[in-house]
Amino acid sequence: MRGDYLRRRDVLTFLAGAAAWPLGARAQAKMPVIGLLGSSTADESSNMTAALRAGLDESGFVEGQTVAIDYRWAHGNFDRLPALAAELVKGNVALIVTTGAEPPALAAKAATKKIPVVFVINGDPISIGLVDSLNRPGGNATGMSLFASSLEPKRLELLHELVPKANLIAVLVNPDYPDTDFQLGGLETAASTSGQKITVLEARNESDLAAAFAAVVQQQAGALLVAADPLFNRLHSQIVALATRNKVPAIYESREFVVAGGVASYGASIAGAYRGAGAYAGRILKGAKPADLPVQLPTTFELVVNLKAAKAIGLEVSQTFLARADEVIE
Repeated sequence: MRGDYLRRRDVLTFLAGAAAWPLGARAQAKMPVIGLLGSSTADESSNMTAALRAGLDESGFVEGQTVAIDYRWAHGNFDRLPALAAELVKGNVALIVTTGAEPPALAAKAATKKIPVVFVINGDPISIGLVDSLNRPGGNATGMSLFASSLEPKRLELLHELVPKANLIAVLVNPDYPDTDFQLGGLETAASTSGQKITVLEARNESDLAAAFAAVVQQQAGALLVAADPLFNRLHSQIVALATRNKVPAIYESREFVVAGGVASYGASIAGAYRGAGAYAGRILKGAKPADLPVQLPTTFELVVNLKAAKAIGLEVSQTFLARADEVIE
């Protein structure tokens, strides 16, 4: 009887002592939580999050087993991003990973100076204040840059090769995107150098797309370059459908457009970038500091051609161009 009392007393003493442990010590027994801040939706970002989880797996973190992910989606409404980022910060997540280019990365960076942020963006992280330098980010943020906006001149060159008879090439941009001036500057220089004529069309939202494509037809543009932009990524199915309906050969920034029925794309592997972001997240969970992890840049680029889509709009793709492609969808 006395032995039972002593055992109960020992248990109560242990529980009282455990309650007095520092919060950090008790938290160590819990699964770390990654906050994911995305500009679009879960369905639209499924390929990205799958690649992110693959990168985490490589680092020894499996969602639901050794790490949890708290998702926040803006559903294309970028104005919601600051509030969603604040929710993740209030939830004391271990780190924040952002998807959907610059807007969520900037929102996360503005929401916290302490919680690590791992981003995947299109442009230059230095010029928009995400990091101090590529090699030594210096703050609480690091990640992957696709430098997609820097590739617009190359896309223009490839589009001219794809549709050599196009006397005028239309360029679709989002004037609200931070990199638009940079994109247009590069395109105008490249067009001037090559003697190519371009016309710039704008779309700030989905409702602007129909008018933009009507202008393509009205101005008799022979081809279309869709500039790198998170809005256009989100609306890729609608954009491809409009290009197909109007029989306009177009080049895009990523393979996702071509899989959806677009003619061609040129850019870095988005899946590879998110896999890298997952690996970086794993390293940070193991103790690495974002300030010491260099921003990673793409080392390989892929030209993807959808031959079936080209035939559907009456475009004959030369064998020379096909030979340059890294992937041909037939």
